[in-house]
Amino acid sequence: MPSPNKDLFDSVVAKAGLKQEVYAKTLNAFNIFKNETIQLANDYPKMIKQTQWPVPFEYFDRGTFEFELKFGGDVLIFFMHTNVFEFSRDHEVMKTSYIKEDKKRSYCGIIHIFNFLADSFKYNRTNDIGYLIGRVFVNCESHYFIEGKREIGLLYNNFSTSKLNIKAIQSIIHSSIRYTLNFDLLTPPYDNMKEVTVLEMQTTIENLQIRTGKRLGFRFQADTGDKQ
Repeated sequence: MPSPNKDLFDSVVAKAGLKQEVYAKTLNAFNIFKNETIQLANDYPKMIKQTQWPVPFEYFDRGTFEFELKFGGDVLIFFMHTNVFEFSRDHEVMKTSYIKEDKKRSYCGIIHIFNFLADSFKYNRTNDIGYLIGRVFVNCESHYFIEGKREIGLLYNNFSTSKLNIKAIQSIIHSSIRYTLNFDLLTPPYDNMKEVTVLEMQTTIENLQIRTGKRLGFRFQADTGDKQ
């Protein structure tokens, strides 16, 4: 008779092996994101002449799982989560034939793309807001899809055919930059700013409890702003 312990160990090895494979594919993709962003930053000074007002376009490495691209007054932070996730049963991607044919394909690593104002870091404005503009899901076959804003997001039914290769990664980086350029800082409502405490006025401007962000009431699923 087969040993129940053997069945248990086989299950452990199969699930752990799958997650390690997904992790390795996601990390490989993240390193391509890094390399392509570095190449962009290296190309920038070769193609752009000096202007009266210097406009930065700089790459900063922040460790194995994070890097930063600063351009103009904006910062994009790319962050890879170290864990592997599966979608809930109710998620739209679980209804695709691609997942129904092989449930292992539903396990994914995630690369997040955040947008912040460069001044938020420069002046240590810790109350300022950043925005998740997209997250890239990568599975064991290096297939991917994106949840995000209109310029970045893909439909779930592309998951079966979309491979996360260099060309796709270049397109995601370019789309993220273009979206950020069109995602402007709006003046906050007057009523949100009309009351300030004495303590806030006595502190330095870097520590004012007045948050700066491109949209107030931002929601990931749908942006109510006039630019999407």
